Amino acid sequence: MTEAVLEVRNLHKTFDPGLFQPAVEVLRGIDLEVWRGEIFGLLGPNGAGKTTTLKSILDLVRPEAGTIRICGHPHDSHEARRRVGFMPENPYLYPHLTGDEYLRFCAGLLDIPDSEISERIGDVLDRVSMSGRSHRPMRTFSKGMQQRISLAQALLGRPDLLLLDEPMSGLDPLGRRDVRDLILAERERGTTVFFSSHVIPDVEALCDRVALVVEGRVDAVGSVKDLLAQEVDAYEATFVGLAPGDVRTPVIAAHEGSDATWVRVASADREALLGELQEAGARLLSFNPVRSTLETFLVRHVEGSR
Repeated sequence: MTEAVLEVRNLHKTFDPGLFQPAVEVLRGIDLEVWRGEIFGLLGPNGAGKTTTLKSILDLVRPEAGTIRICGHPHDSHEARRRVGFMPENPYLYPHLTGDEYLRFCAGLLDIPDSEISERIGDVLDRVSMSGRSHRPMRTFSKGMQQRISLAQALLGRPDLLLLDEPMSGLDPLGRRDVRDLILAERERGTTVFFSSHVIPDVEALCDRVALVVEGRVDAVGSVKDLLAQEVDAYEATFVGLAPGDVRTPVIAAHEGSDATWVRVASADREALLGELQEAGARLLSFNPVRSTLETFLVRHVEGSR
């Protein structure tokens, strides 16, 4: 049986903005399970509750209800915390410290033995492609370098669970590629990676499974392939024996080639088209569903919740 590294059950969180302002219910019963060794994506529009979920897992936000367990331990226990590495969307880095000094400071917080610190820092700097560049004050770092050094500190404790909040935020295409490669490499090492994003190509390229969060609830969960298998926008048929102009079923698009006819019809008209082709004696050469993209899937579920 697959081991759950992260279990989130019935998580609720409401924020009270203050005097004369209505309370805002951000999480409305979040349920998640993340398995050992997988890359799991938390997908949703801005304001859906992704960051609040991550902060609740890290015990930076206290939910009113629900339970969270990391590697079988309560999320607020020392045993759970030492198994987690975290990179926030907008990391705060001490501008007067060099990258090396910052990582040594983090190593002290992690209780890494003095005899291991230099080796650990060298290892994570290599993995984030920052070797030879970490001696500079961090106020001179570009956005991409800041993301890399923040990711290095998240890896420093050799976590079982790596939590990343919008890890591609603000990166150029080269930086995005490098972070994607690093996430995939961490999975090969056996690390479980859990990241939030609203950038759909990142989710499609990386994730074994995704959860779609809409207005504080998990609206759907599964692999990208399985989620989109449920979403058929249209059907495309190729056949001979009937011209496009003679098809009575409403068509979205049509083309008559030299040896066959191709049409696209809405999902609701699938049976009507098949019946008409059979009635006309046409020979069906192919009949294929047209799946939604993940972007279409997300938009449909978000708009359907309003």
